[in-house]
Amino acid sequence: MRRLAIPLALTLAVGALVSPAHADKVTRTAECQGDWLPGTPTATDVMNGEISLVGLPPYQLGKKINWAASPYRNRSWEYVFQSLRWMGTLVVEYENTGEERYLNRATEIAKDWVEHNKYGAKGTKPYVWTDHPVSLRTQPLLCLSKHVNASWLKDSLAVHAKLLSDPRLYKKGHNHGIDQDIALMGIGCRYGRKEWEDLATRRLTGTVKLDVDSQGALMEQAPRYAVYVYGRLQVAMTNMKSCDRKVPADIARRSEALKDFIAHATMPNGYMAPIGDGSADTEPKMETGTPKQQVKVYNAGYVFGRTSWKEPESAYYSIRFGPGLKFHGHEDHLGVTYFAHGRDILVDGGFHSYEKSAYRYWTLSPEAHNVPTVVGERFRPRTASKLVKTSYGDDRQAYRLTDKAYGVSRTRSVLVNHGDDLMAVLDTASGGKKVSNLWRFAPDLKLISNSGGKVVLGDGKFKVTLLQFSSCRPVGGQKVERGGKLGWVSPTYLSKQPTNVVVSPAATSLLTVIVPGNDAPKVSCSGGKVTVNGVSFAAGVL
Repeated sequence: MRRLAIPLALTLAVGALVSPAHADKVTRTAECQGDWLPGTPTATDVMNGEISLVGLPPYQLGKKINWAASPYRNRSWEYVFQSLRWMGTLVVEYENTGEERYLNRATEIAKDWVEHNKYGAKGTKPYVWTDHPVSLRTQPLLCLSKHVNASWLKDSLAVHAKLLSDPRLYKKGHNHGIDQDIALMGIGCRYGRKEWEDLATRRLTGTVKLDVDSQGALMEQAPRYAVYVYGRLQVAMTNMKSCDRKVPADIARRSEALKDFIAHATMPNGYMAPIGDGSADTEPKMETGTPKQQVKVYNAGYVFGRTSWKEPESAYYSIRFGPGLKFHGHEDHLGVTYFAHGRDILVDGGFHSYEKSAYRYWTLSPEAHNVPTVVGERFRPRTASKLVKTSYGDDRQAYRLTDKAYGVSRTRSVLVNHGDDLMAVLDTASGGKKVSNLWRFAPDLKLISNSGGKVVLGDGKFKVTLLQFSSCRPVGGQKVERGGKLGWVSPTYLSKQPTNVVVSPAATSLLTVIVPGNDAPKVSCSGGKVTVNGVSFAAGVL
């Protein structure tokens, strides 16, 4: 592992680094107070030698800690373990209660970590010093430094600062970069190192302009990360002000614009659309305000639409297009999700974890999304797609999207009708190529019938119907797979549930109509016009 030449002392005034003489006079510090701590474990858990991280079962830490521990072979667990934020709960508890035992144990843990995890030393796990553990670990160490004046702690923070300022390790245009800048600003401000403060401010401005576009859309291709980025930017701006620095206008503007993006990406049930590496159980839990528009198209590659902001029964849909896959994105271009009658109808394959498993890679693939495929052609990863036509109305919106993810042009037109809720999707490919498509339904919808191009699914009294046509003729032969190769969904972290996926037959054109709340819709198609329960639209959709 590459070593850095790092001075083992910070040039600073240390008069403030003195433990309080009396426990009842402990000062609450900005470095310790805040929302940076995880929900678990609690200070009591840590004192009892037990930690629960990233929703996995509790791990018995014991008095003597094994810093190479990886009980679940889970990368996220390892990173959070090495972040030491769980140690930080003890310092916060010390500030809140004045009980020295919390500070003593926190100091013991941090000192032991420093002794056993030297940068570049034999036996130190490489991931310990990767960008995110380094940046996240800085917060609890800075918090501890407000109450502990020790050379080993200052020296370790100097190592962290050198790594954080190394351009070769910086994650520009990514939420990790934001965390790196927050950490470097924190150390610079704590110890009066203006060059670190300047670097952090300069880099953060550039990273925010890459990570959040002028419309307020997060460019990481997973809307749930917008909540994280928004929260971290609030921390960054607060820290700048505390350090007597002016917040750059670009950071403030784009942070504010993120709120609208988060609102549009949130379904009427309060959960965010599970696009990219985003679980279906993500609640923003922040005040976004109510945007003026019911429908919003983001150039970053999202269409979000709904019937109303006020009604929990409102229909809601998302459509994906835009730049090719990067960061937290999936191969979901031209894919749709649909929520109606207060429930999920069409869902995404979801986010399982960051583990390097076959299933994780499958969740990234087109097969885990509601997309069209071109029969007989090879899929080309990371292909960009375009939104080429739109039509807006209060009760109906339509869109046309296209790309060459299969070497030839594939085109999808999507129509969403409100009030009398339905979604119609037309898929075609150039050169007379045949297309097929996948439709992943919510896990609670069970198959009721499948015949003659009509598939009915339901849950109790609620029913939903899928119909397919080609040139106005019903197309039969749909396969419905629950489990097996395609019939899966991951609504929450590390979960995997069977669900029904409808696989269409191949045809030169496929018109798919989804009718929620009805198992026997009245449908006709003639003269280039489709009518469903009295609602008419062009067979070409748009």
